[in-house]
Amino acid sequence: MANPEAISLKNQKFTPYQVFLIGILTLLQFTVVFGYAVVSPLGDTMMRDLHIDTSQFGFLISGYAFGACVSGFFSASIADKFDRKKFLLFFYTGFLIGTFLCGFSTDYHLLLVARTLTGVFGGVIGSIVLSIVADIFALSQRGRVMGFIQMAFSVSQIVGIPFGIFVIEHWVWNDIFLSIGAMGVILGFVILFKMQPIKTHLSQATQNEKPLVHLWKILTNKKYFAGFALVMLVSLGSAMIMPFSPTFLINNIHIVQNDLIYLYMASGIASVFIMIYIGRLSDIFPKRTVFLVGALVTVVMTMVFTTLSPQPLWVVILINIVMLTGINGRLIPTMALNTAMPSVDDRGGYMSLCSSFQQLSNGLGAMVSGLIIVQKGEGSPLEHFDKVGIIVSIAAIICIFLIQRVAKQVGAR
Repeated sequence: MANPEAISLKNQKFTPYQVFLIGILTLLQFTVVFGYAVVSPLGDTMMRDLHIDTSQFGFLISGYAFGACVSGFFSASIADKFDRKKFLLFFYTGFLIGTFLCGFSTDYHLLLVARTLTGVFGGVIGSIVLSIVADIFALSQRGRVMGFIQMAFSVSQIVGIPFGIFVIEHWVWNDIFLSIGAMGVILGFVILFKMQPIKTHLSQATQNEKPLVHLWKILTNKKYFAGFALVMLVSLGSAMIMPFSPTFLINNIHIVQNDLIYLYMASGIASVFIMIYIGRLSDIFPKRTVFLVGALVTVVMTMVFTTLSPQPLWVVILINIVMLTGINGRLIPTMALNTAMPSVDDRGGYMSLCSSFQQLSNGLGAMVSGLIIVQKGEGSPLEHFDKVGIIVSIAAIICIFLIQRVAKQVGAR
């Protein structure tokens, strides 16, 4: 059943500045997501070059997430006290510094420290972006906006992962972080000079409230618990599967590393159009209905992918596209609904806490996967990847019940 309010507003056009803002936020998300996700396709090479095992690689992924989790709690206490633009620039600058340090890292421990520092700053940026979206765009527009912003994940596959593989073959993996940093510097100047200040959320009550009191008020608000839990469990899908997918494809499915370029490019191009379309559907139909379809696709395709035997490349590409549609497609209605959960005065803090819980889930997911999955020798198949698929599927089923609760609370507000 269509959402009458959404249908009456679905043709509402964006202003030129809103279009600019969507473009800037999408590009910004691309650099941040790219900086986080690029480690996955580099995994097989990193484990060989740095002489580390799957559990250490899992901690390398988790370091970013745990750093982001800690800073998210800190930023939640002060996020609603500052101009969103200044807040964004501060954390984006820190993210770029950490990214450059990753590029100059020469051993595992130094890289682990650099990745953690990058997470401290980069992990908060997503919550700031969502706060800006909620400040500037009506709820009836947010599905489309989130469709474009989520497209950053797909574009990172189209451009980022093949670029990462190209770098592996022709240069060294450090160069990719230096490239992200250079791209981010240019984007940072555009934000500095072109983005308008965003201060509509500032109020006298918020300014006078002590940071820790404000944080505790949001953290203990029972109405927000379902939103926090939903964000955590939705994130498990990509957090547990994606870091080890390239290694699984190479060693278990016998996909040649060069062919990963075609796989990720095909998946990324398909996802661009799919994400935009899901965003539009989320503004036309109830967002929980769109989520339900994505969750069911996630359960089925996750079990298929994690138990896959050697197949032709085109079959693996098709399976990967459908699985990513389910996993990433759930994020659009989730984030669109979640931005409507808090009051205006709590918005920045709530979104920061959501980011913290999301990053905590990412860190735990990658760490647990690294402990479950076993690789007995260099180039040998990954074992117990199917157990990871079972955990992700159970989490997806629980999310179906959580999205119903979140939707009811948003409707009540």
